[in-house]
Amino acid sequence: MGTIRVYYTSVTGSRQVKQKQAEVTRILDINKTKYELIDVSISEHLLQEMRAKAGNPNAVPPQIFNGDDYCGDFEMLYEATENEEVWKFLKMASIDKPAREEITV
Repeated sequence: MGTIRVYYTSVTGSRQVKQKQAEVTRILDINKTKYELIDVSISEHLLQEMRAKAGNPNAVPPQIFNGDDYCGDFEMLYEATENEEVWKFLKMASIDKPAREEITV
């Protein structure tokens, strides 16, 4: 299992990008996932690296990887969260969590 890496930018004029980046880190924090932030605004090389790994020459932050394996972007993580499949999205083995208790009447 690799390290979860989130490519993001600390310099953006886009409120939408800022919100998506904040939501990605919030989701990862809630799931107690350790991750590394890589700021693509530091160098053009990091931006091009992110795009090459994502397989999209127009990819914008945030982009999420497990090691060098591409997991997806914000929308894909959000969908995985809604479907309770964050660990699958991150390509990680699920930690032992208690199953949801269902109340029947």
